[in-house]
Order: sequence, then structure tokens, then C-alpha cells
Amino acid sequence: MASPEPVAASSSDAALIAAWQAGDEQAAAELVRRHARALARFLASGGARDADVDDLVQETFIRAFRSVDRFRGQCQFRTWLMTIGGNVLKDFGRRAARRKVVPLDEGVRDRAGDPHDHAEASETEEMLSAGLQRLPRLQREVFLLRAQQGLEYDEIAAALGTTPGAARVHYHHAMRRLKEIVK
Repeated sequence: MASPEPVAASSSDAALIAAWQAGDEQAAAELVRRHARALARFLASGGARDADVDDLVQETFIRAFRSVDRFRGQCQFRTWLMTIGGNVLKDFGRRAARRKVVPLDEGVRDRAGDPHDHAEASETEEMLSAGLQRLPRLQREVFLLRAQQGLEYDEIAAALGTTPGAARVHYHHAMRRLKEIVK
């Protein structure tokens, strides 16, 4: 049996998925290269600690590749991947709630740069992070998919099992709450 023809990095996600299913390991690697950074940002913004993000990204891709035959192309691969990532994050949160975690000392954080700018950025980041955690799950996920990943409302609706109109409403409410928190 001849080995499959390698797929170029410029190929669509659908072509990469088909190539991977045909045995092209480079296609799978390209999918990871293409989507891992956005997935990591999504997971971190969803509440994953920095120390856990890489493991969560890896778990998400493992789950996605194990069930890629169920991907029907009704939404973009990235949307489907973010949905899986959200589920991985929820599962991780449930497991983490059962065990006690001791945070690292604040002294290990990088303090390079202008101290005033760093303090302001840290304060805003903390307020937004806390605000995101206080949002209802659906509002938080819609906000992250829209604001961070740049997905359209129809893609968000497909990923979260809702309607585009409901996704717009959740995004609007999330924005309103986050603006109140940052004031």
C-alpha cells in the first residue's frame, strides 16, 4: 500500500482531517500547530491555571483525535475543538475541586518592566479574570469564543448548542457585567 501524499500547511482543516484519517501524521501535527495557541488562550481565559494549560491542550487534542470520525463539518474545526476544550476544562475543574491545591509563592512571578504599568495591568487582569469566573458558564464561554477567538455568533451557537440570537444576548450580558466590574 502506498503511503498517503503529505498535505501542505496551506490546506484547509477539512483536508488535513481527511489526510490524518488516511494516515498522514504530519496533517495531525499541522492541526495542532494551527490551533493549539488559540485553544491555550481559550482555556487560560476560562480559568485554567498557567501550569495546567499545556496538559489541558494536550487532553483536548487527544479527545478530538479519538473522536474525529464524529466531526461532521457542520462548524469549523476550531469551533468543534473549543467545544471539546470547554468540556475538558469542566472535567478538570470537577477533579480539581476534589483535591486541595497549594498556590506558589507570589515571589516567583516575573516582575520585569515598568512597575507602575505592571501594577495597572495586573490589577485589570485580576479584575477581568475574577469577573469572568463570576459570569454564568454560558456567558463566559460565549464571551471567550467571541472576544478571544473571534468566532461569529452562528459558529458559537453551533459549538454551544444554542441559537445565534441567544449567543448575542449572552455576549451582551457578559460585556455589560465585565464593564461594571472593571469600573
